[in-house]
Amino acid sequence: MKVIAATKNKGKIKEMQEILSPLDIEVVSQQEIGIDIDAEETGDTFERNALIKARAVAMLCDLPILADDSGICVDALGGAPGVRSARYAGDNATDKDRVNKLLQEMNGVENRDAKFVTAVAFIWPDGTEVTAEGEVKGYITDTPRGKNGFGYDPVFFSNELGKTFAESSDEEKNGVSHRGRALENLCKKLKNEEEQR
Repeated sequence: MKVIAATKNKGKIKEMQEILSPLDIEVVSQQEIGIDIDAEETGDTFERNALIKARAVAMLCDLPILADDSGICVDALGGAPGVRSARYAGDNATDKDRVNKLLQEMNGVENRDAKFVTAVAFIWPDGTEVTAEGEVKGYITDTPRGKNGFGYDPVFFSNELGKTFAESSDEEKNGVSHRGRALENLCKKLKNEEEQR
């Protein structure tokens, strides 16, 4: 099955493809089929933002659509950056800018507990919508560690892996990641849906 990913983020598309490939799902970016839109993420939850993105692309093609919204939620910051993770350091900020801003905010803070959260939204060509969530717990390190991954991966220490996501291989990260868990939960729901269709 070919599924259109409602994102331009190459890191996300790569992860989605790796996680979903055993299920015979081919993930294609919206750009590959000529859709060049950026839906404004105005939702106050990860699920709402994922649905906004999926619906925007679904209006322009008749293939199944997959979108996600992810972020890092830090206890000491009241759950921030949360749904604003991508825009945390401004609209044109780089991953490095966002990581540096987070580390500045956490300077001297003792409680460094955090979690990564992903909500995924899937829309069938007939308009049926399915959503799922996943999360992974850890803490924010004092300095960036590792060269892999993207986003906040260099400062997110996974309790399960015993290292940052950026120090982990793709296979290790995908095995415990918020996106992996959200997609796994989504796949269970899609399987149930297909059996009922």
